[in-house]
Amino acid sequence: MDLHFTQHESLYYHRHFILPEVGMEGQRRLKHAKVLYVGAGGLGSSALLYLAASGIGTLGIIDNDKIDISNLHRQILYSYNEIGHKKATASQTRLKSLNPFVNIIAYDEKLTDKNAIELIAQYDIIADGSDNFATRFVVNDASFHLKKPHVYTSISQFHGQCSVFTAENGPCFRCLFEEPPPENLIPNCADGGVLGVLPGIMGSIQAAEVIKLVLSIGNSLAGRLLLFNALEMQFRELGIEKNPECMLCKYHQPFDSLPHHNFEYCHSEKNHVDEISVEELYDSQLKNVELMLLDVRESFEYQICNLGGKLVPLRLLSNSIPELNKEQYIVVYCKNGYRSHQARDILKAHGFSRVYSLKGGIIEWINKINPTMMKY
Repeated sequence: MDLHFTQHESLYYHRHFILPEVGMEGQRRLKHAKVLYVGAGGLGSSALLYLAASGIGTLGIIDNDKIDISNLHRQILYSYNEIGHKKATASQTRLKSLNPFVNIIAYDEKLTDKNAIELIAQYDIIADGSDNFATRFVVNDASFHLKKPHVYTSISQFHGQCSVFTAENGPCFRCLFEEPPPENLIPNCADGGVLGVLPGIMGSIQAAEVIKLVLSIGNSLAGRLLLFNALEMQFRELGIEKNPECMLCKYHQPFDSLPHHNFEYCHSEKNHVDEISVEELYDSQLKNVELMLLDVRESFEYQICNLGGKLVPLRLLSNSIPELNKEQYIVVYCKNGYRSHQARDILKAHGFSRVYSLKGGIIEWINKINPTMMKY
């Protein structure tokens, strides 16, 4: 890569040049750097814009998702007329229009244990903006084995967190999360919602940490977990201790043998127990099988679309137990199947033996059974 600057580049990066901590030498480091960003969603929309604008020489983006209208309130990398387009290629086009001096590589695929080592080996720093623990473990484990620092960031509703993990010094992501948290403990954006500006704030912090790593300036968040509460507008910080029994930091367990690489958040094996598909439900209805549909979404969701079931929001379910018949077959559904899993488990804990969760929720019903229903 040519590490000299053209006149246009010099004008573009002038405000960096005059920063003593950056200067022309620091900008050359940025130009020489190769950063892989995992997930071109809400966090990536902010982080990628600033990483590209800062002059990161090679910026890789891996994401196999398409742009949905529900993304746009927070994923400002995209426009309304790009709905249905691939995020990887759409973000590549947008970033090149922002800074034509950087090399943007788009990977229209999902990062898994099968391709992580090969991809991550090509980059200097990894930034993780993914939305599930399976991917986060893969990013951590591959980065550790390849001795690549990675910047972890996540969001939920009004809260965000960020840290930096480096293989040389530790701790790693597995020291922070030895096991994935219980299913449905942390709702995803589709079910729990998210404040639109939150990923912008946390993605900007993530980009700052990446740039600091490239420039070797300031104090990184290595060994520290930064927590942000948007409702209270408060930041606080927790120390991350190195786990003395960490399978990576201490025992250096081989990448291929590490657990949870194939763990699907909110879709673990136990979720398939007492689960019914939309096709099975539809067939049961055609055969007039007696069953009760229990909708555990919120009332505003019910008004958008419903299957005619009894509405009991998940947060009110425990108090509504006496209203339900334990002898009746019950099919619980929500939007995507996450809350219905939790509702099913609550009912089973109260002695309901004939309760099933609708796999994929009402969205799966719309996709496969009744596409005329309004989707949200």
